[in-house]
Amino acid sequence: MPSFFKERSMRSPLYGLFIVAVLCIGMFAYYNWIIAAIGVVVVSGLFYLTIQKMILHQRRTEEYITTLSYRLKKVGEEALLEMPIGIMLINDDHYIEWTNPFLASCFAEDSLAGRSLYDVAESLVPLVKQEIEMDIVTLNERKFKVIHKRDERLLYFFDVTEQVEIEKTYEDERTVIATIYLDNYDELTQGMDDQRKSSLNSLVTSLLDKWAKENGVFLKRTSSERFITVFNENILHQLEKGKFTILDEIRETTAKQNVPLTLSIGVGSGVSSLPELGALAQSSLDLALSRGGDQVAIKQSNGKVKFFGGKTNPMEKRTRVRARVISHALKDMVLESDKVIVMGHKNPDMDAIGSAIGILKVAQMNERDGYIVIDRQQLDNSVLRLMAEIENKPELYTRFISPDEVLEMVTDETLLVVVDTHKPSMVMDERVLNRIDKVVVIDHHRRGEEFINHSLLVYMEPYASSTAELVTELLEYQPKRSKIDMLESTALLAGIIVDTKSFTLRTGSRTFDAASYLRARGADTVLVQKFLKEDVDTYIERAKLIKEVSFYKQGIAIATSKDNAIHNQVLIAQAADTLLSMDGVSASFVIAKRSEDTVGISARSLGDINVQVIMEMMNGGGHLTNAAAQQIGSVEEVEKRLFEAIDEYLEGGQKE
Repeated sequence: MPSFFKERSMRSPLYGLFIVAVLCIGMFAYYNWIIAAIGVVVVSGLFYLTIQKMILHQRRTEEYITTLSYRLKKVGEEALLEMPIGIMLINDDHYIEWTNPFLASCFAEDSLAGRSLYDVAESLVPLVKQEIEMDIVTLNERKFKVIHKRDERLLYFFDVTEQVEIEKTYEDERTVIATIYLDNYDELTQGMDDQRKSSLNSLVTSLLDKWAKENGVFLKRTSSERFITVFNENILHQLEKGKFTILDEIRETTAKQNVPLTLSIGVGSGVSSLPELGALAQSSLDLALSRGGDQVAIKQSNGKVKFFGGKTNPMEKRTRVRARVISHALKDMVLESDKVIVMGHKNPDMDAIGSAIGILKVAQMNERDGYIVIDRQQLDNSVLRLMAEIENKPELYTRFISPDEVLEMVTDETLLVVVDTHKPSMVMDERVLNRIDKVVVIDHHRRGEEFINHSLLVYMEPYASSTAELVTELLEYQPKRSKIDMLESTALLAGIIVDTKSFTLRTGSRTFDAASYLRARGADTVLVQKFLKEDVDTYIERAKLIKEVSFYKQGIAIATSKDNAIHNQVLIAQAADTLLSMDGVSASFVIAKRSEDTVGISARSLGDINVQVIMEMMNGGGHLTNAAAQQIGSVEEVEKRLFEAIDEYLEGGQKE
């Protein structure tokens, strides 16, 4: 009893009561020992009974804890062996040391101990080797979320098959909105009588209705040239697999009726908000139209865009009214600025320099100072010859300045005009682009996913031969305070000649109109040929590239530099042009090193193959007949990627 009392004394009020009772008995003993003796007996009896009750309570508690521990241990053992969660222990050599029965049953075996992960579930090997903490893998047609405890070499398996199926069902059932636009409907029907127009409408509507019913798409015509469609993600995936064959069907069927109609489709997907889906669909349609039409653009909420189609050369749809409106808008923006900065793309060609000189002239016609951003280390031989000629005109030559000089003179009222590119990564110097808020973009390339988003005015016409052609048209509607002189008009004409390969590719009636305007202003065709001359060494170097040509597919010529020498981009482009002029070549690709770690590709075609789409797969861009890209890696690696891109294109679709 004393030992028990000692153990419990500090944890119970009993000890305090005992002390008080002893003190009281002591006081009574001083006055009356009989009462004190009776108190001792009573207190002792009560204390004894209390101690006995506490001992009994302790025993019951210990018995309960013992029973509970046994049950918990038994439940733990049963849970480890019976609960529907897989457990696997492995060693350093990726051999299984132990699994619980549930995991073994998932493989329809009694035991997996002693077997290698390579034999049992090879999909687990990357997870273990790369020390991934959590991943979802497929085992025997079921989905498991695997949690990897690296220190214990332990794997937990949670069956999430139903969860994954529900998530997939949710993803497949999400709403998709698409807008279908008849690209050239107004132009084709402008001169038609009512009967023929009605026949064309019936033909197109019947083709689209048939396509919609076959694919489970809701289709509604909202105007003479526009349709709205509603479907889900699962149907969208099926349409992607089929590469949107409706594009080819409409084009080929209407062509047989001598009315070559094409479609553009803008698709919005990836979000649950219907207004946002509609905005994405319209944005996708605008992107498809800005790239020339006859294609599908699928824009998702994360900014990613996929393209399908785009196999035909865009038909010219520009009007002089639009050129006049853009010219007047540009004039107003120039007048509101204190100075105009003009910037082209890196490694500028004659089109970039010529159009920049044209915009500089626009600034001068509106009595504003203008400057052209140029890096003299990036100029090819033709542009260097032009610069040598410009050097004889000090008033023009002093307008060419470096990016650092531009940054020193920029103010909040400065206007930046970007010519011959719309990609921020391609401009001469991104610091200038980021420094100036007022930006105008003038370009003739098909619009890509990367774009200068903060531009105030955009004039992009993929139907134009060159940016120099667009700028020439803008000049016609500017004030005539300052006339364009011979050298300025020659530079613009050189840009048109270079981009059209002397008026043989992407040349429309407006191209000749622009050339005629420049010729009337004194453009010297002989001087253009002087700019475009090449030396013997360049000719020999290009011939070495062409010598390595081989045919990958019928009509597709690919020349790959084998000596790992660094070549100029212009030389690579010229080699591609030369290959295209050979008999039996419908598309040409030239691959060569641009720097120690960069490989350049130039692509050309006669129109049957859309090289722009192929180059976009390799993070490049351009036109249907003229495109390029740059890749990091070796020439051999880039060549392999090109083969894969060509194969994917020939299968009928492309992605960006």
